[in-house]
Formats: sequence, C-alpha cells, structure tokens
Amino acid sequence: MPVNQFSPLRRASGRLTFRAADHASQAIGRVLDLDEDVAGRIFTRFDAGRIVAEAEALDRDPARLAGPLAGLLAAIKDLFDEEGEVTTSGSVHFAGNAPATRDAVAVERLRAAGAIGCGRTNMSEFAYSGVGLNPHYGTPPNSHDPERIPGGSTSGGAIAVAFGIADFALGSDTGGSVRIPAAFNALAGFKPTQAAVPLDGASPLSGTYDSVGPLALDIATCAAVHAVLSGEDRPAPTTGDKPLRLGVMRTLLTDDMDKQVKADFEAALKALRDEGIELVDVELAEIAQAGAVNRILVASDAHAIHRGYLDALETAGDPRVLKRIRAAESFGPGEAAAARQTRAEAIVAFADLADGFDAIIAPTVPIVPPLLEEVEDDFDRLNALVLRNPSTINFLDGCAATVPMHRSGELPTGLTIFGPGGRDWHVLDVAEEVEAIVGDR
Repeated sequence: MPVNQFSPLRRASGRLTFRAADHASQAIGRVLDLDEDVAGRIFTRFDAGRIVAEAEALDRDPARLAGPLAGLLAAIKDLFDEEGEVTTSGSVHFAGNAPATRDAVAVERLRAAGAIGCGRTNMSEFAYSGVGLNPHYGTPPNSHDPERIPGGSTSGGAIAVAFGIADFALGSDTGGSVRIPAAFNALAGFKPTQAAVPLDGASPLSGTYDSVGPLALDIATCAAVHAVLSGEDRPAPTTGDKPLRLGVMRTLLTDDMDKQVKADFEAALKALRDEGIELVDVELAEIAQAGAVNRILVASDAHAIHRGYLDALETAGDPRVLKRIRAAESFGPGEAAAARQTRAEAIVAFADLADGFDAIIAPTVPIVPPLLEEVEDDFDRLNALVLRNPSTINFLDGCAATVPMHRSGELPTGLTIFGPGGRDWHVLDVAEEVEAIVGDR
C-alpha cells in the first residue's frame, strides 16, 4: 500500500491533487453551515484561522506531505495538550489555565505524520462518563437523532467525524470513551492495549486504565492512525489464510440487550457464520466483578488526581461527575488493593480463554443510544449500562475495536472485537475482516 493511501490530497488516479488548505477550508465550511448552538456543543474551541495556517504550513513541508496521514483532519479531544491552547478536560474549572507550551506526544506524532488539528472537541467532564453529557459546554447531538445522546466521553470527536468535519478523532478510553460514541454514531473505533500509546500531555482520569485511540469511518483509518500513535508499522495481515475462529462472550456482555441490539447482534452472528467463520459461545466467570472493581480503581485514581479542588467543583463542576469521584471517600482500607488483585487474576484467566480464538466478540453497548431526557432522569443506571461492556474489556487489560452492525435507517449499534493486551494488530486485522461482512447487510 502506498504510504499516503489515506491522504485526501490525492485521488486514486494520481492525476488529481489538492492542497491541505483546500481540505481544511471544506471542513470549516461544514462548521459554518451548522447552527452556532450545535457547533458550540461539538467543540470547546474551533479556530478556523489556526486550522488554515496549519494546513498552509503543511502545504509548504514536503516531508510531512509524504507522511502516512498527510492532510487528514484530526479532531482533538480537549484533554490533549496542544501548544498555545488551554486544555479544559471539558471543565470550566480549567478554562482559566495557561495555554499548553507543547503538544501532547499523541498530538505531536499525528502532526509529524501530516495530520492537521481540526478543533478541540467537547467531552464529558474529566472524561468520567459514558453518555457524553456536559453541563458547561452543552451536550453534542447524536448524529442520527439529535434528541439522543452522543455517547462519551469522546462525544464531540465522534460527532465531528460523523458530520464529515474531521477525518478522524483523537480520543481517550478509560472505560469505553472511544468505543461508546463510535458505536452510537455508526463509526469505527479502536482502544489499544493501555501501554501502546504514550499518555504524556494527556490530562489523566485513571492511571490504571487510561488509553489513547482513534474514531473514524472505518477500521482501516483507525489502524493507520494507531500505527502513528503507537510508533509502529502495521505488520502484514495475520488473517485471511484460514477461516476465523471467534468466541462469543455470553457472560454478562449479552445480558439486558434491547430489542434492536439483540436483533442486530443475531443478524451479525448469522452473517459471520454464512461466511464460514467459526463461532463458539464462551463464558468467563471473572468478569462478573468488573463493574465493582472498575468503580473502586477509577474513582480512587480520579480522587487522587482531582482532590485538591473538589470543594470548588461543588459549585463549578458537573455534580454527576463529582459524585463519582467522591465515591472513593467511602471505600474501606484495603479495597483498592483487593480490587487490583481481582483484576490481575481476571487478566490471566482472560488470556487463557482467548488463546484458542482469533478474537472474542460481543455487542459494544447493549442498548441503542437513549434519549437525552431519559439519561438526565436516570443517569446512574443508564451510564452504568452504557459503560458495562466496554469497561469490562478495560478491566481485562484488553484491546478492542468496534464496527457498526445496524441496518441502514436504524439507530446505530456496534459489534466489538476484542482480545488480550498485546494483540492489537491481530484484533485490528480481525475487525477489518468482520467489518466487511457485518457492514454489508
């Protein structure tokens, strides 16, 4: 494959070329076409002049123009530092901070590969919610139904891609913050092994779970971005020589599916079987503890990070997020250590289970995107349900991709393909093969 196969500056014939500035102007035009209220809920900051200047600088840089992401527009989640920009993490408490003096490592790598920053995107405050609500900057609309939630915490990034403003979004994923909004907006998303991408310059939520990954229209783009973020070349495909063997996780992850997710999941399984893929139901008792362990470990990490200004957040913060952080104050001595031990045992058990399969699959989220009004009235239950499946994979220290599995005209649903930590490229290969099957229904 040519190194610049994803570049919007070149067409397949090779006879048509465009400037990065042309592509940037197209995206700016799309933002101008939005109602100001909608655009303001997608982005915490969108500086058209900065975007054009960056694109023009790229047009004058032959080395970066030859990069693997040349000219691609990257929506940057507002927890990654960008030189000259204030990193708010979706919170007004940080809005008065000094601008960053350098790019986060992830952003630095994207720019070196030819990508262009395309706005700082809205998010759940401190990335601590799976539904995407933000009382400070507003909640972005779902791409398929503006009355429904976008998913979170990478809410604005998902909508920037779904609306055709950005080619991909840079997100973080602590318990599903890449995969939930991807699934809720008919996108692909990838959460790598936690250690695969440096977190330097990214505002933390949980040092135990935070990871960095992309959202895009397809897995091929996610893989290209992940190669840049991880500093690795994508290896030759590890699938295709023989039919895939996939485990279908039946413990917990297929519980409480709503009518559409259940129908879409069964249709996806049938499509995979019809293509000769072997599907085997599997169970893993250890994941029954995922929710309790994640709550203890993430809240403990978040409390340690934010404890110096929790009193100020009583008036300036999202009360739903603050409640989740303050939960750590009720944990007893030794609970965090016990939770870490439980998780360590589950990681080993999962690696043993997954050893006989190319990957494991399950619904990304067990329900379609709920109405915003429903989530505001029943936040605790719906946030926990939306987070349940993807956060279980974080509990297992896994890597995971999500691809759309709904029929045209329906609300978006996602199919997750996952494996143990360290199997990122194989999971991406499997996901690309699965995407081609379940996405063509």
